[in-house]
Amino acid sequence: MNPNTGKVTLVGAGPGDPELLTLKALKAIQGATLLLVDDLVSREVVAHAPKTARVVYVGKRGGCKSTPQAFIEKLMLMAAREGESVVRLKGGDPFIFGRGGEEVEHLRAAGVHVEIINGITSGLAAATSLGVPLTHRKHAQGVIFLTGHAQKDADAPDWKSLAATARDARLTLVIYMGVSTAARIQQDLLTGLPAATPVAVVQRASLPDQRHAVTTLGELAATIEREGLASPSVIVVGDVVQGVAAAGMAVGQARAA
Repeated sequence: MNPNTGKVTLVGAGPGDPELLTLKALKAIQGATLLLVDDLVSREVVAHAPKTARVVYVGKRGGCKSTPQAFIEKLMLMAAREGESVVRLKGGDPFIFGRGGEEVEHLRAAGVHVEIINGITSGLAAATSLGVPLTHRKHAQGVIFLTGHAQKDADAPDWKSLAATARDARLTLVIYMGVSTAARIQQDLLTGLPAATPVAVVQRASLPDQRHAVTTLGELAATIEREGLASPSVIVVGDVVQGVAAAGMAVGQARAA
């Protein structure tokens, strides 16, 4: 290969359901010579890669042993300089809690061409799986995507301020990686939001084994523990969820694929 023709494409694989992959993402995967695959990407998505492509799993999941980010960036850079067509395959969307921004900065600083292909983020897929709109003219004028897992040595989100903002501006809160800190999040959000605020917790959104629970902010932590919900899960907080509870979908499991 010509060492000047290598490139890297950051591809969003979507929330898990292979049918939610975009056509542009599919073309990039089919043209790859090297795929660096995150832990939450489904095997059905990876199966679209050419048989001649090398597939390297660089799993990254909160609370588990992960491939160091610096190693992933070094591997992408080396392969691109060798002329490879590198696809960095990420669950959801590369630019929503996927470290895509860090990787783009690193590669561009080294003079490597980078393309970004968006994917459906799990926060959107989780809400949609329950028929919940993240915005609604009557209930929510906007949406905030947040992480409940603060970076090491970094401050966690100011949940008390966010609660007041969500209340006053009528916003939906979509919280990624928040199951392990749900009790703390609940406590702080209750300083600005009513205990009766509707909440949905969706585990493994879009996959055949998806599970969910619809509850209230005052019962959030207790519901997660009682129902045994675990990562990867998304927590949706706001009045947009109220229609799900009214429809009798308080606890459930996704229909079979």
